[in-house]
Amino acid sequence: MKISVVVPVYGCRACLDELYRRLVAVLESMTPDFEIILVNDSCPQGSWEVIRALAMVDPRVKGLDLSRNFGQIRATTAGLDHARGDWVVVMDCDLQDKPEEIRQLYGKAQEGYDVVFARRAERKDSLPKRLLARLFYLVYGYFTDGSYDASICNFSISRRMVMENYRQMREQNRAFVLFIKWMGFKQTAVDVDHRPRASGKSSYDLRRRVKLASEIITARSNKPLVLSIQVGLTVSFLAFVYAIVIVIRRLFWSISVSGWASTIVSIWFVGGMVLAQLGVLGLYVGYVFDQVKGRPLYIVREMVAGQASTLGGHQT
Repeated sequence: MKISVVVPVYGCRACLDELYRRLVAVLESMTPDFEIILVNDSCPQGSWEVIRALAMVDPRVKGLDLSRNFGQIRATTAGLDHARGDWVVVMDCDLQDKPEEIRQLYGKAQEGYDVVFARRAERKDSLPKRLLARLFYLVYGYFTDGSYDASICNFSISRRMVMENYRQMREQNRAFVLFIKWMGFKQTAVDVDHRPRASGKSSYDLRRRVKLASEIITARSNKPLVLSIQVGLTVSFLAFVYAIVIVIRRLFWSISVSGWASTIVSIWFVGGMVLAQLGVLGLYVGYVFDQVKGRPLYIVREMVAGQASTLGGHQT
């Protein structure tokens, strides 16, 4: 297999036929040996019926139906676990990233690169979404002591050995681009034309984005723990200095210190800091607990490849 294209599908039923048509046109112009893997992440719009029909008609299309919604990154992982290509393309289903850009990614990879990311030179997302992405990478860069480009997206092409190593990373809290960046290899990025969504809307609201950001940061860095220790020591030092000032004022100037309001405020402030630091510690303990349970990243309810259909709870 020369090229595999992995596409997680959620909320984009109306795009699938056009996505399939354009992918086939692009890939046929590059090689006759390719496969398209469409992973239905329990799409509420009934995308599985469309995927199943495409797979039954075209043997180059493979469909995976997950037993429930596991999230975009895990759905992508499911597709990568079933990809057989020497080169593997990962892209979204909403046609914001044009399938025609695969030619440019593949051409750049032939210059000797193991991974080529698509860089959205001019993102067509809403302003809040762009600002949140930039803020996340600033915060993430601080906690991991790294530098990351917010315009880099999941749309990419990677050599098979890169994907084999990515598949060995079975952490519950996952991030495709950040994992690939961490692995190293010879990487680069090319500018691509980013389009508005063809249909539907993103399922990542502010709450889900904040949750995802906290999971990724705490999964990849222990700096929040170090920061909580530093804050705790700083508050303790300031309290100690203030205690000395109170004693000196009382002994040398006989100034009585009533301080009821300041005492209550201090108690509430320090108590809040303690609870916040316990919460950070609890996040790490919770993630360790999730990891040691060893649950599968996803469960495949049904798989369709050509005329063959397999029904069953395949776990991995």
